[in-house]
Amino acid sequence: MAGDGAARGARRVVITGIGPVSSIGIGAERFARGLAEARSGVRPITAFDTAGFAHTNGCEVADFDPAARLARLDPDSVGRAAQFAAAAAGLALRDAGVDPARLAQVPGLISVGTTDGESQDLDRLTELCVRGGLDELPPRLVRRVPSSWLSASVAHEFGLRDVEAVTLPTACAAGNYAIGYAYDVLSLGEAEYALCGGADAMCRKTFAGFYRLGTIAPTACAPFDVDRRGILTGEGSGMLFIEPYESAVRRGAHIYAEILGYGLSCDARHPVAPDRSSIVECMRRAHRNSAVRPEQIDLISAHGTGTKANDLTEAAAVREVFADAAPPTVSIKSMIGHSMGAASALSAIACAVAVDRGFIPPTINHVSTDPECGLDCVPNTARRADLRIVQNNAFAFGGNNAIVLFGRCDERTPAREVAAA
Repeated sequence: MAGDGAARGARRVVITGIGPVSSIGIGAERFARGLAEARSGVRPITAFDTAGFAHTNGCEVADFDPAARLARLDPDSVGRAAQFAAAAAGLALRDAGVDPARLAQVPGLISVGTTDGESQDLDRLTELCVRGGLDELPPRLVRRVPSSWLSASVAHEFGLRDVEAVTLPTACAAGNYAIGYAYDVLSLGEAEYALCGGADAMCRKTFAGFYRLGTIAPTACAPFDVDRRGILTGEGSGMLFIEPYESAVRRGAHIYAEILGYGLSCDARHPVAPDRSSIVECMRRAHRNSAVRPEQIDLISAHGTGTKANDLTEAAAVREVFADAAPPTVSIKSMIGHSMGAASALSAIACAVAVDRGFIPPTINHVSTDPECGLDCVPNTARRADLRIVQNNAFAFGGNNAIVLFGRCDERTPAREVAAA
């Protein structure tokens, strides 16, 4: 995953379908409206028993009925994360106006990022094992656990046979990793389409882990606010349908944005602490690989978790790269919580929507910007904006960082020409 397709002069790759499954809306229109209306997906957690925890808010996907969302896949055969991924892929295909039957014999790629895989099933299996031993573990539940089912379930749902299906478990940056991998495969001509993104389900293990770290917010997530208290765990999936630019033009598809390139870094310094120098290098690689200068970027969709360590480190890295000209820097985690492997994929969809519709999603729950952050985080209300190039940040435990750049792409001003200007 070099991320240097733009430098090689390879095929251009564009987004023509988006499939968000989130706590503020399922489907392109509802999700876009949720972003524009500064909607909050916060509600009391129901996915597991929260007795004993002082804070019990999260961002669950409400009213998700897998039986109504899935056509071929038996919902009981896969876990909630795979259900999310397959449903989100279906939304992306319908939004792109693509018949899955047409893709069945076309070389393609499915790449799905995740943090926990089928975390709810693992929670349940652990409980059963503790209470009754290994003999109490239902084989049906055990079969659902492998994270590879997240990508394989998408292939099964749509009967996609001539396809590579990969699951990338690079934690909270996994969605961007999956998009970057798909970009490389398409730009090199190794596939004619990709369904890419991320998925994760709400689980006790992740919530309890962040709780023990002291990073679960009591009520709401308020990134970059001086009084921020931490994250809220969330869930969902974001899947994109991407294809070569020529293919999209040939079939008259609506193009949300072009993928310009991406950058990766792994500082491998600390299990959980973000590393400023590694994030700076990741940004610079993304800019270099996309043939973009910092001053051309109109918006940053930040990792923006709402913890002291992340917000200060990310803000300092942004200021180092952009000097005194940092663009508006927002966090949609203030609305949808931290959906783990789905986080940067849903953020990528937000970037595509922002470019396409000409507005900046706000950072909600914001009262006063932390002066140590020193960023324009577009507090509480969406802002109209002419966006040409946007940057999507994603950082993960273990030092895995991935940043993807998107550009406006239309007949008059192809994004690659904007970047090179």
